[in-house]
Amino acid sequence: MTKDADRIIELYQTHALTWVGQRGTSLWERVWLAPFLDLLPPSPSVLDIGCGSGSPMAEYLSGQGACVTGVDTSPELIAIAGTTLPDAQWLIADMRTLRLDRRFDGVLAWHSFFHLTPDDQRRMFDVFAQHAAPGAALMFTSGPAQGEAIGDLAGEPLYHASLDAAEYRSLLHRYGFEVVQHVVEDARCGGATVWLARSTNTT
Repeated sequence: MTKDADRIIELYQTHALTWVGQRGTSLWERVWLAPFLDLLPPSPSVLDIGCGSGSPMAEYLSGQGACVTGVDTSPELIAIAGTTLPDAQWLIADMRTLRLDRRFDGVLAWHSFFHLTPDDQRRMFDVFAQHAAPGAALMFTSGPAQGEAIGDLAGEPLYHASLDAAEYRSLLHRYGFEVVQHVVEDARCGGATVWLARSTNTT
């Protein structure tokens, strides 16, 4: 499946408009965005890693007073995001090598982080920590159990992977986060497996 993992960036660049159409604008993530926002200060800064087109999640966060910085590898999706939310900051970058030299009140990796290989996912926790302000909220989605799976985007194989839940907890702890809430295959949220954590670092 390594070959499929290596094609993720290419797929989202090639099929950006198809993905936007499939994604739609229904905000079923609201049930998780609410507790995420509850952990943040007023007018928070939020880093959206794998932001896609910025709609509807970044759009919703901005409407709640957040200052959003979105990162994605697809120039096509970033261009759409810039039209959707022209006042936000949109960056074309690979999350695996992200170094913004800034810290944020909230870090979000919704349905993006889980396209990485297991080893790349392990390395991402340093990226999360480097961009998390003291007390920051971190929210990401994973698979329901350890393993790899192949989905579909425009008829092409779309790679997903997940670590074991115990390893996610261990990585969060190692990089200074405590789990606030975790639900496997949340029926309220399209079956997403969600992790909400908070930084315990004070500096």
